Parts: sequence; structure tokens; C-alpha cells
Amino acid sequence: MRRGFGPSDPGICDINIPLAIPAFAPLFSRYVFKQVLNAFALILLTLTMIVWMAMALRQLDLITSQGQGFILFLKMTLLSLPSLISLIAPNAVLMSALYTLDRMNSDSEIIVMTAAGATIWRICSAFLVLGVLVSIGILIINLYISPMAVRALTNLVTQVRTDLISQVLQPGRFSSPEQGLTFHIRDRDKNGDLLGLLVYDERDPGKVMTYLAERSRILKRGDDSYLVMFDGEVHSADAKEKEKGAQIIAFDQYMISIADFAPPGKRKKNVKPRQLYLGELLNPELDPKQVDGGLGKIRSELHERLSSPLYPFLFTLIAVTFLGHARTTRQGRWGQIMLVVGICVSLRLAGITMTNLVALNPWAAVPLYAIPIAAILVAAWVAHVRMQPELRSKLSWDVKFQPAKIKYWFARGIKAK
Repeated sequence: MRRGFGPSDPGICDINIPLAIPAFAPLFSRYVFKQVLNAFALILLTLTMIVWMAMALRQLDLITSQGQGFILFLKMTLLSLPSLISLIAPNAVLMSALYTLDRMNSDSEIIVMTAAGATIWRICSAFLVLGVLVSIGILIINLYISPMAVRALTNLVTQVRTDLISQVLQPGRFSSPEQGLTFHIRDRDKNGDLLGLLVYDERDPGKVMTYLAERSRILKRGDDSYLVMFDGEVHSADAKEKEKGAQIIAFDQYMISIADFAPPGKRKKNVKPRQLYLGELLNPELDPKQVDGGLGKIRSELHERLSSPLYPFLFTLIAVTFLGHARTTRQGRWGQIMLVVGICVSLRLAGITMTNLVALNPWAAVPLYAIPIAAILVAAWVAHVRMQPELRSKLSWDVKFQPAKIKYWFARGIKAK
């Protein structure tokens, strides 16, 4: 006679599977963490390199037309990586979680662990740990690394313009670092002074400026650089009223900030909020008028840096909620994957909208934090509820109201010899 499995059966029922899980779970968690970490690193590296190369191609004029070295070109492009990583990392952790969970479902790894008695939190703990680590990394980048990189990049841009005037210009040649701006020098003396300088600036559609100087030099004061011209003239002409002619002003000494030779939208007149550290955002020592966007932009930058690290953990938790449960290999998962992507994109867009509103209204800071925090709580609750057996209500109905059916199920494994 073949025996059924029961409490007195000395067979398989003697194996206490739930007691064996705690010893097995750390090994499984390390295995899962290694898989999702490798996927995250590969996706993050790939996306970052694609975006970085697109940005680097736009900076090739530093080498081709402005005569800068490859090392300076590499420094300027690499300093933009912290900001890129903080933007790409949440998407990379979402993609890596979806890929790893889909693969584990396809290989029946989640099914095996669920059959062994493991809960969704034990199975997906490695994903949540990765989400926490990425969130902490983004917070560190936002508060310390990114402002430092932006300041260094600003100084390098100023250095490029300074080098263009002091070193790159060749005697007897016309050089145009950008459209509408032309430099020319007659010669350069032993001290590095520029002789016979001509600067023609027609970037402003309403006014054309021409600077002529017998001698000029570059003067550095702190992080700023200035072009000091001696014994020359300034010709100012109104482009709309050419018949009036040009206004000529002679000078013995005239000084222009190198930042004034930047494009009109990039001239260093005010400090950018991205250059400020956390303490400077909380207690700005500068006059808000000296910061691009004023006090509203400072407030928006502060809350964006503190709220954006919530999204990597949120994205990971949403992926776990929808794909962390055991499913058969015949059940399609593309619908759930697209649903997860849609929810994450909608939540991030809502966060970006609130970030923009913070610059106008301080009250928008409340929904800015409430959206990701509420989504985290809802996702955790849904994941925990879905962890319960789906047929629990049906089984209770059978036990209470259909005892004959229960008797049939218990007796079906017993057969006479």
C-alpha cells in the first residue's frame, strides 16, 4: 500500500524545510545580489558611456578649433559624469531589477524558493539592498561630489577662454572661438603680452563692438580672469541705425572680464545653484539676486537633491512587487514589465513637476516628498498582501461547507493493496 503524507509519516514530512531556510537564505541572497549587481553595473556603464560620448562629441571643438589639449578635453567631459550618474542610476537599477527578476522566473528559481517556504522579502532582499545602496550613492553625489565637479568645470571653462586669448592666438591670424566673435593679434612679446590686439564682437544683434589696443595682457584674480588693454579705442555701432556711424572712445587702460566672451546664455554673471553645497543651500550667504533663478531656484535645487535619492529604492520595490512572486513559465511577464515601467515613469514625472513648482511655491515641497514616500508604503503593502496564498478563501469555503470534498482529497492518496 502506498502511504499518503501525514503527520505520523516518517518520510518526507520529517524534513523541516522552513527551519532549513535561514541557513540557506544568506547563500541565495548573495547569489541574487551578485546577479543584480552585475546587471546594474553593466547597464549603468553602458548608458553612461552612450550619454557621455554624445556630450563629448559636442566638445570636440576644444581640440579642433580652439587648440586645447586632449587632457583638458578629457577633464571637462569627465567632470560631467557625476551629474549624469545621478540621473541614470535610478533607471539602471530599475532595468537591472526587471531583467534579473524575469530571468529568475524563467529559470524557476523563484518558484523553487517559494515552494521551500521563503517569503518575497527573503527572496528579494538583495534587490532592496541594492536599491538602498544606490539611493545612498546618489545622495552623496548630490550633496558633495556634483557641486564640486560643477565648480571645477566652471573654472576649466574660464581657463579655456583664457588660454585661447593668451596662448592659442597666432600672430597674423584671425581666430573665431564662436560665431560672431573674432580675435587678431599682430605679435606677442617675450613677456607674453599681446601686441596689436583686435576684438570684433557682433554676437549682440543690436550692437557691434570693436576693441583695438596697442598692447594687452591677461590678469587673473582668484577664479576670474580679465583682459587688460592699453592705449586703444572702443568702437560701438548700432546695428539698426548704421547711418549714425560708430561711437569711438579712446582709453589708456580698459579691462574686460574673460567671462564676457562666453555665449550670452552662458556668461558667468551669477552663481548657479548647482555649484552650491548643502550648507550654502540651507543658509545662502550670497544675495539671492546673485544666483541664477534667485531664492526659488535655490529652494528647488535643495529639495531636488534630497528627494531624488528616494526613487532608486522606490523603483526597486515596485519591480519586486510585480515580478517578485512565483509565476509559471507559461505566464507572460511583458505586460507586468511594461506596467512597472509606466508606473515608475509616471511617478518620476510627477516628482519633476513638483520640483519645478517648488521654485514658484514653497508648499510644493510637501507633495514632492509625499509622492515617493507614499508610493513606497503602498508598494510594500501590496507586495506583502500578494505574498498570501491566492486560494485561501476558496480553501476555507471547502473546509466549512463541503466536508465531503475534503474527505475525497484526503483519501485520494490511499489505495488498497
